[in-house]
Amino acid sequence: MGTKRINNNRRNFFKTTAALIGGTIAISIVKPFELIGQSKVEDKSDDKTIKPLWGMGVDIKKCIGCGKCSEACKIENNVPKEPFYFRTWVEQYTVKKDGEVKIESPNGGIGGLKQSVPDEDIFKSFMVPKLCNHCTDAPCVQACPVGATFISPEGVVFVDETYCIGCSYCIQACPYGARFMNPITKVADKCTFCYHRISKGLEPACVEVCPTDARIFGNLRDKKSDLVKFLQKNPTEVLKPHLNTKSRVFYNGLSSEVR
Repeated sequence: MGTKRINNNRRNFFKTTAALIGGTIAISIVKPFELIGQSKVEDKSDDKTIKPLWGMGVDIKKCIGCGKCSEACKIENNVPKEPFYFRTWVEQYTVKKDGEVKIESPNGGIGGLKQSVPDEDIFKSFMVPKLCNHCTDAPCVQACPVGATFISPEGVVFVDETYCIGCSYCIQACPYGARFMNPITKVADKCTFCYHRISKGLEPACVEVCPTDARIFGNLRDKKSDLVKFLQKNPTEVLKPHLNTKSRVFYNGLSSEVR
């Protein structure tokens, strides 16, 4: 009887343990889109007040290189007029038949990009809009010595102008070339997803003016958002995935020549 009781206890123990482990695993499984670009600083609020997690999609197949996005961004965000400064820009990639890759972006694409390579020499050509990738593990945040660069609970990477000392460390650390030193404010400048607009329910200026809907903006935590639908329908990729920055800008049709 004693041996039988011990065996029964063992069976009950293993059943209980298995149930607990199974429950833990089930609880630990998070939906894929909740993991995309998840911020290091977790939002502790309840479901009714949880903040959005902003991101952007870029459909390279739809971009025509008109440069309207770059122009709208400059106007909307008071980016210095000198041609060198951009928060977002468009690059034209031309792959020649001999394998050479030519990358051009005169005036950030404003006014439209025109092919400079003879048609008979072209293997393929395409446009790639670029901007701050609003990374979860952002190198710029790690490089800033005074904490002026930070990530908001909504996943937007900001520069606090009152803290920035203009050391340019963050500019050097950004692997996407998405930052510049503002010659007027003397602090680091970059894309903010037009936070002053999205916080009011509007789209970023670049998204609003795109004539081909090549840019898609939305909340990664909302299954019904245009961005989540875009990610579900397309085999998207991020720029320089080997850096593991966990970018929140997703590209459809990204070619291996893009860097």
